[in-house]
Amino acid sequence: MTDHDADGQPDTCDPPATQVIAEAPGRSARRHSGVPDDLTPLFGRRAEVTAVRRLLTASRLVTLTGPGGVGKTRVALRAAAALGRHLPDGAHVVELARLRDPQLLPQCVAAALGLADRTGRDPLEAVVDHVQPRRLLLVLDNCEHLVGACAPAVETLLRAAPGVRVLTTSRQVLRVPGEQVFQVGPLPTPTPGERKSVGELLRNPSVALFEQRAAAVLPGFAVTRDNAEAVIRLVCHLDGLPLAIELASAWMRTLSVQEILAKLTDRFALLTSRSTTSAPRQHTLRELVDWSHALCTDQERALWARASVFASGFDLEAAEAVCSGDGIPVRAVVEVVDGLVGKSVLTREEHDGRARYRMLETIREYGHARLVESGKLTVLRRRHRDHFLDLTSRAQDQWFGPHQVAWFVRLRLEHANLQAALRFCLDEPGEAAAGLALAVAPRHYWISFGSLSEGRYWLSRLLSAADTAKAPVERAPETGGVLASALGTYAYLGVLQGRTVEARPLLEQARADAESSRDVAALAWTRHHAAMIAVFHDDFAGAATLFEQALTAFRALSDTGAAAECTFKLALSLAAGGDHERAAALCCEAEEVTAAHDESWIRGLTAFARSLSSWWRGDTGIADRLARDAIRLIRPFQDWWDIAMCAEILAWRAAEDDPDRAAQLFGILHSLWQSVGGTFFAAPFMADLHGQCERKIRSALAPKAFERAFQRGARLPVHDALDYVLQEPSADRPDTAMGGLTRREREVSALVAAGLSNKEVAARLVIAQRTAENHVERILAKLGFTSRAQLAVWAAEQSPSAP
Repeated sequence: MTDHDADGQPDTCDPPATQVIAEAPGRSARRHSGVPDDLTPLFGRRAEVTAVRRLLTASRLVTLTGPGGVGKTRVALRAAAALGRHLPDGAHVVELARLRDPQLLPQCVAAALGLADRTGRDPLEAVVDHVQPRRLLLVLDNCEHLVGACAPAVETLLRAAPGVRVLTTSRQVLRVPGEQVFQVGPLPTPTPGERKSVGELLRNPSVALFEQRAAAVLPGFAVTRDNAEAVIRLVCHLDGLPLAIELASAWMRTLSVQEILAKLTDRFALLTSRSTTSAPRQHTLRELVDWSHALCTDQERALWARASVFASGFDLEAAEAVCSGDGIPVRAVVEVVDGLVGKSVLTREEHDGRARYRMLETIREYGHARLVESGKLTVLRRRHRDHFLDLTSRAQDQWFGPHQVAWFVRLRLEHANLQAALRFCLDEPGEAAAGLALAVAPRHYWISFGSLSEGRYWLSRLLSAADTAKAPVERAPETGGVLASALGTYAYLGVLQGRTVEARPLLEQARADAESSRDVAALAWTRHHAAMIAVFHDDFAGAATLFEQALTAFRALSDTGAAAECTFKLALSLAAGGDHERAAALCCEAEEVTAAHDESWIRGLTAFARSLSSWWRGDTGIADRLARDAIRLIRPFQDWWDIAMCAEILAWRAAEDDPDRAAQLFGILHSLWQSVGGTFFAAPFMADLHGQCERKIRSALAPKAFERAFQRGARLPVHDALDYVLQEPSADRPDTAMGGLTRREREVSALVAAGLSNKEVAARLVIAQRTAENHVERILAKLGFTSRAQLAVWAAEQSPSAP
């Protein structure tokens, strides 16, 4: 993250900013603000950050305004980080730059708050209920294109939740009562010709920013007496705009400061005479992007435009599939991408061992305009859709196996791209069939992603579009009987939200469509979904019959994953009905199959089924052990609903001999269940035991003691909460005594203190050099340092042998 904001036309909604896989439930710890860490130092914004903090103290709604690239986002996040550490429930960031559909705003806010949607309620109501008793800061970043949706939503939250404060960044004010507006201006620049030492110049934020970013692309670069005047003239010519300074500094890889200044001066002189309507600062930024575009090769310009169809980044595989052709051979894509990274058109990240590329929103918007001019927007959007349809199909094929967690992580990273692909299928006539196929594969995506309402939203719109177009969706050759699958999935997501009455006629229609199209798999899934309705109504005998029928069908189809899912659910239904012997045999069968395929999710759920069956039989010790095993297997999927059911059993066991721990576990459960939007309607067969346990704990503890323990659990951040549930020590949590650094960051700090370079650090720790560089940047940002020398001194002071 650099000293600017990514302002521009939106495309879709990003995952929460704190991390790709949200740590959703529970309250933020006081040592964590809930705001993503700075990866680079923030120059010259102390006064603005202080002013924003003061405004937020006096007002519950503050809006930061200013032109694109001026740094609104960085100021907002720094102020939010400082304030969030002092709020019991922290700060939560909602990134809106790429959100196109105002109707999805509440879902984006809910996701940032960690509310994995499991109910059929209005998402804004769920958000209001969640924040009403809390004290937190909500940051809405890049609101200008959604003011019509943001303004009423913010007003609703502020009226309903007195402990909530809202900080927004926008080029347009919200005009909500009580709103305080703060204008973020460019960085100060020095005066050309003024005689100052290099040290004095480096105290100027614009100069310091240029030196820091130039050194990142040209190691060893520094402002000296020889180049100082050219640097001064350059940052002044860029009007102190942080984004413009960063884009210019990227060319230090190729040009000297004097050459950059000369080229900028010539280019600006040429363009200024052609445009007189835009504000000078916006004018300068646009000209700088124009100049960067002109310096690209033809292939780089083409890929820049084509890559603008991606929302929230892309990997090399996606670039090769979507952007190749028409002058860019597949084998050349990697070289073209490398060229755009070198010119700072693309920024490189790494997730789970895969390189990933992003554009600043200003850069993406520029490329998008070029793509529209080329007349190939629809072609590229279709290629984009086809790639992600293929990706989700592969994820479905490989879901039941050793790569399950990797696919889960990858699909979460691609959520914004999946949204964009679904939007294309709605926007473009004749694409509803492909959209339905995309929305139902992989089968468990909306469940694992924790957004049942969003899944139902897309399926509802696509089903309506298919019906309106009278398209023969059920016979579409590329999707088979997708209509039955889509209707069945839409109904099943409703069942998981408790909408069983609404789901019945939909399932009946799905069954009829499956029979009409002779889709045996879709028909089997309708039986599975009907069995889930029976479970929700305590009809365990009826559920067992339907699960048995579905299991038989999936075995005939050799669908091992679907059969394993039906096996453990059949076992659970039988156990609930008292047939523990057959339930145990089925669980063993499911465990053998999942272990043979190195699968985790269903294996974890099978352990839960065995745990609950053991509890019903009175084997509470075995139930406790199996519930822990289940949590360990399910934990990587962030499946809070199923994790909460496992934690329930651990709370019941704790109530037998440690009521204080049981009360704290109940506090953790409160946060987990609240995060998925409900209480025990999600697990009706556990509600009675929950009530019995709560009464037992309350009878053993004084009311104040119960409340204190309950609140300790409710306030734990999710990973610490799960460590407590499992009674395991935190693995690599930030150490507050060491500046909030993780274990790996402390290792890197020690090696830097020993004088090792980034390359040597990477070799010592057996990691990529870029990973080592990222660690050092994050460490500097966390500790507020600007040099490795400061870090070395600090690390030496922390050493146990230090005097």
